[in-house]
Amino acid sequence: MSDIGLTHIALPVSDVDRTIEFYSKYAGMQVVHRRIDAETGVAVVWLSDRTRPFVIVLIQTDSVHPVLSPFAHLGVGCKSREYMDELCDKARQEGVLLEEPKDSGYPIGYWAFLRDPDGQSILDFRF
Repeated sequence: MSDIGLTHIALPVSDVDRTIEFYSKYAGMQVVHRRIDAETGVAVVWLSDRTRPFVIVLIQTDSVHPVLSPFAHLGVGCKSREYMDELCDKARQEGVLLEEPKDSGYPIGYWAFLRDPDGQSILDFRF
């Protein structure tokens, strides 16, 4: 059976390992595939939270031009408001919290924006 529907988003990154660490820490994702592309010699990594058949494909490149901004972002659901606050505290200390947590009520909920290591992929935490 093949995947049907949305399966992945591909992002150029300047440092695959640094980006893996970020998405592991802030989105609970882990490497499910890693290779050096035979034709290009480029590192390619697939990350998943293993909750659905969807991955973030990281493609290492020398030059990254940010493609996602706060309104174009990746959304991450959190298990609780307290857990989200813990993640935001870490992000604040590491200088990657772009917008402080805010409660916008239903249907938006409690949210905050974070910046990935390349400054492009914004995580929108929600609870």
